Amino acid sequence: MHALLSRRPGRTLTGLVLALGAAFVLAPGPLAAAGSGGGGLADQGRLSSSLRGAFLDYWRSGDRDLPPDLTRVVDFWLRYHVVKGAIAALLLAALAGLGVVLYRRYLRPGRRPATLAAGTLVSLLGLLALATVMANVQGAVAPFASLLPILADGTPDGPLADALAQARQRLAEGGHNPPAVQAMVADFGRYHEAMAVIAAVVAVALVAASVLLWRRFARTARSDGRARRGLGALGTASALVSLAALVIVVANTSVAADPAPALLALFDGGW
Repeated sequence: MHALLSRRPGRTLTGLVLALGAAFVLAPGPLAAAGSGGGGLADQGRLSSSLRGAFLDYWRSGDRDLPPDLTRVVDFWLRYHVVKGAIAALLLAALAGLGVVLYRRYLRPGRRPATLAAGTLVSLLGLLALATVMANVQGAVAPFASLLPILADGTPDGPLADALAQARQRLAEGGHNPPAVQAMVADFGRYHEAMAVIAAVVAVALVAASVLLWRRFARTARSDGRARRGLGALGTASALVSLAALVIVVANTSVAADPAPALLALFDGGW
């Protein structure tokens, strides 16, 4: 792939993709922790322990509003998703540019199959980056709900296990829930509403892209077989990914309409 991209702008975009990939792995935690009150939370173990301790205080308080310690963790998690989503969006843009470079080289006569292989790899990485952007926007919209899987991860013991058991019982029984459970259910619903909206926007964009690609396919001369194959493949891929996005819309809309059973499944370890 390096040989294919030895000229600018391919070489520049490849370097940018590599740099952003490294930043995506290394930068979000420290940058999010640099915000007010986030010191130390970049460490996964400390984040988990801080979350669990703050949640216990929240559960015992009987209030709906988050206490300061839990607010600190939630605010860190919000910043973490914002930073990670921004880097993923830049990475997606760089991969899109790299894909355009490779597509143009694919159209030139005499190009080897390696160009097609490189383009396929970039397309798959682009899909992964898109999914990452979507997930981080969702997490930024509802950071408290995004933290709940960390809270329920593993096998909680002691007071935390008791608190989660009480939450599961309340969720299973239904009826009037205590304020903390009401807050978790509401944020969990917002979490899935966000993904439903995000996926709907992506689906519309992909459908529009597929229509444009197929129109261009129809206008391309039959003698230009390579361009027609490329446009047809891209149009088909856009349509298929849009269908996957629509499935995500339906699934998340269903959960958002009644989030309590899904939250119960999360706390039971089956979500």
